[in-house]
Amino acid sequence: MKVLQFTIPVAHDKSVIIDQVELPYHYPYLHRHTEAQITWVQRGEGTLIAGNNMHDYTSGEIYLLGANLPHLFKSSPEYFASDSGRSIKAFTIFFNPDGVLAGLFDLPEMKTFKIFLQQHQQGFKIPDDNFHEVSQVMNAIKNTSGPEQLMQFFNLLDSLLKVNNKVEPLSSYGSIPAITENEGIRIGNIYNYIMQNYSEPITLEDVAMEAYMTPESFCRYFKKHTGHTFISFLNEIRINEACKKLTAHKFESISTVAYKCGFKSITNFNRVFKCVIGISPREYLDNYFKNVKSLSKIAS
Repeated sequence: MKVLQFTIPVAHDKSVIIDQVELPYHYPYLHRHTEAQITWVQRGEGTLIAGNNMHDYTSGEIYLLGANLPHLFKSSPEYFASDSGRSIKAFTIFFNPDGVLAGLFDLPEMKTFKIFLQQHQQGFKIPDDNFHEVSQVMNAIKNTSGPEQLMQFFNLLDSLLKVNNKVEPLSSYGSIPAITENEGIRIGNIYNYIMQNYSEPITLEDVAMEAYMTPESFCRYFKKHTGHTFISFLNEIRINEACKKLTAHKFESISTVAYKCGFKSITNFNRVFKCVIGISPREYLDNYFKNVKSLSKIAS
């Protein structure tokens, strides 16, 4: 599979760039760009890697990603099957406060917006309470052009400022060093390899060989550029996938999920699950079913 550039080129003849995609799966490589982006996942689900953290994403969610934040929307494995019949749909708005819009963001009246974007460079998910307004303005931007589109962009910034909730940043490791183009491609390949093979036994030697490094060099390199050890990243990938499988009702038991996600014993799975999530798999499922029941009562 051809590796694409780590830094994705975008058009520079517009102040606000709109990208509507409908594909079998999301762009499957770690990448970054100088533009901040707001992505509305209209159809699809999978794992979002932003900086050093990972999150589940699903249809009907909107994410703000800061400029130069390495990220990857990795579609769930079933999307990559040739006969899956699945597809993703996403709408993204790109803008660069330090590019063609720099003069605008330097105006005194724009100081609040500029500070907001600086404070949230690590990105966040738009809270449910703000989803309707933000999505409406995003649609307005898509359906207009010229000066009116720029005016709607101001409305979008204003709607972001109304996010009063204390939002959790998508990435928590703020001191990841600047990553070169080649390093980004290499890290993207490592992420891709682990995410495609998490259900199988993966050793440090396997991943180091994939990166063309010795195990010792790989450990230092991976920790420096991601904030993770190889084992902690692999465990988070496996537990993230386990959470999806547990709540999808496709498997008969917790132990089946454990083995499907690459764990050799239920004891190890339980220990790692509690370390990553904070509670046991059984408690996680019980909490999930309680929430489902509560939502069902509210809906009825």
